[in-house]
Amino acid sequence: MGQACLRLPAPAPFDEFSDMAQREFRQWVEGLRPLVESEKPPTLGEISALLQQKRNALIGPLLESALASAQQQELERTQAPCPQCGKLLPMKRLDRKHLSTLQGRAQLERPYFYCTACGLGFHPADAAIGIAREEHQRDVQQAFIRLAADLPYEVAAEHFERLTGVQVSEHFGHDILNAVGEAATLEHVIPSRRQIAERIREAERECPRRRPVLVASVDGAMGPLRAPGKRNVKRGAGSWQEIKGVRLYLLTEQERIIPVVSWHQMVNAEEIERDLKTIAARIPRQRVRIALVGDGADWVWNVLRAAFPGGREVLDYYHCSEYVHETARLQFGDTLRGWQWAEATLTQLADGQVEQVIASLGRMRSRTRKAGEWIEGLTDYLTHHRARIDYDTFKRGGLPRGSGAMESANKFIAHVRLKRPGAWWLKGNCNAMLRIRCALYNGTFERVFRDYARAQKPSRRRRKAT
Repeated sequence: MGQACLRLPAPAPFDEFSDMAQREFRQWVEGLRPLVESEKPPTLGEISALLQQKRNALIGPLLESALASAQQQELERTQAPCPQCGKLLPMKRLDRKHLSTLQGRAQLERPYFYCTACGLGFHPADAAIGIAREEHQRDVQQAFIRLAADLPYEVAAEHFERLTGVQVSEHFGHDILNAVGEAATLEHVIPSRRQIAERIREAERECPRRRPVLVASVDGAMGPLRAPGKRNVKRGAGSWQEIKGVRLYLLTEQERIIPVVSWHQMVNAEEIERDLKTIAARIPRQRVRIALVGDGADWVWNVLRAAFPGGREVLDYYHCSEYVHETARLQFGDTLRGWQWAEATLTQLADGQVEQVIASLGRMRSRTRKAGEWIEGLTDYLTHHRARIDYDTFKRGGLPRGSGAMESANKFIAHVRLKRPGAWWLKGNCNAMLRIRCALYNGTFERVFRDYARAQKPSRRRRKAT
């Protein structure tokens, strides 16, 4: 068959497209006649359900015709340069592509070119039009990822079909979320300098007397990890591994929290320190007062100090309070005296009397060996963190005294999605999911997905070596 037989029919100009759209709409409306003319008047819910069911049948043909009209030049291309050697090639044939979008299904015939010298076949229209390699197009992918970032893949697929009418398999959703998550680097997931500056300006409007406080906090959360392997092959028991999380937020004089950055990954302390330094480089430090909040773990303070040297260090009050109350319980039992001792000790710490508390603990005679161990441990704990415990001064300075915001980030970013009944994660998939959830929380998901889509090369077929 000659090449002339393969030529596309000329796409309709706008007037013809408009006529076609009106014919499609009249035919579509005719399909609603049985409902409208039924003896029993339909309810609002019945009408809405039917329109939802039939909407894609109308929009799909309109999408197909509009695309053919708008991309007429690209779809009628008869020559294209080889992307590898640059040789100008004639069109070889037309290939049909099935497209699944949020607006319905469509088919598109686009020209195919083949370079015999390079053994490479390609469709230049795919890149020009923005067609994904997969049948489900970018709008479907992006919408499904948002849903699967909150729900198990199977449940997300069920809800997605019910809400959009588009059927997406849980396996496709799993693969596309992991692909986008793996491509989402720290630089893409965290807000830009401009976005961070805008959030600082918002905080400055609520801090007329002094600079707003930027709180930096680091903590660990546990995630369920499994060994690589096929699901139908015995892999042994999984294990719980630490996810290290970073949260930066602004604290205004009205004690309102303005989120800045959240970043969680299953990495070691050196890697999270490197990541936090990258984040810190985007902070205009002259415009904020920096507070570093953490629990008693040394790695937390090492990471925070490395990224924000000179920041005011604050030991989380609630961790300290738990330590004091447990010591009181072991020493005095569940008695009024124990409660009074704990509250008096915390009052002294809030007033900056750390040395007095340490001295008092040194004079305390333990009632049991276990109580003695905790008294000694509390003494070491307060001695090690003595410069981080002046809670009354912190309060007057508008600084935070607890890491509740960090604990909330651990729960919202990591626990809510990862700790599902029976869920065990590969490390790579776990980190991909965490990057997506951080991007959604940081307000950067649109940029993450856009950059992923731009980086995807159109499918090309290479000749097999003989």
